[in-house]
Amino acid sequence: MMLLCSRVLEESVAKKKESKIPAETLELYEKLIATRPEIERKGDVHPYTSVHGHMFTYLDQSGVLGIRLAHDEVDPFLKKYKTTLFETYGVVKKDWVAVPASLLLKTRELQKYLDRSYEFTKRLKPK
Repeated sequence: MMLLCSRVLEESVAKKKESKIPAETLELYEKLIATRPEIERKGDVHPYTSVHGHMFTYLDQSGVLGIRLAHDEVDPFLKKYKTTLFETYGVVKKDWVAVPASLLLKTRELQKYLDRSYEFTKRLKPK
């Protein structure tokens, strides 16, 4: 019985999910998050940030970064960067934008949206 339990434990550890996010993309995400020391990057396989129980950034397994913005900031962002609303697991998130890969490379430019996202989300009613 002990041997069986040990084997099951080994198999579950061996099957631990691994991120499919390209290393370069993950590095850029972490560089962005590091611009705000008060923001904690969470999630081993599915990196995200949250405040008061509300997520405000999410890096999906394909390497697309989604950022939550205030409603009045979504359309200007979509037009300026010629992008779309963020979709994850087949669900289109109405207050989230998909960050184009070209913008993810520009940490300083993207940082202002991270700042806005954090400040907006911080004002939401805590979960």
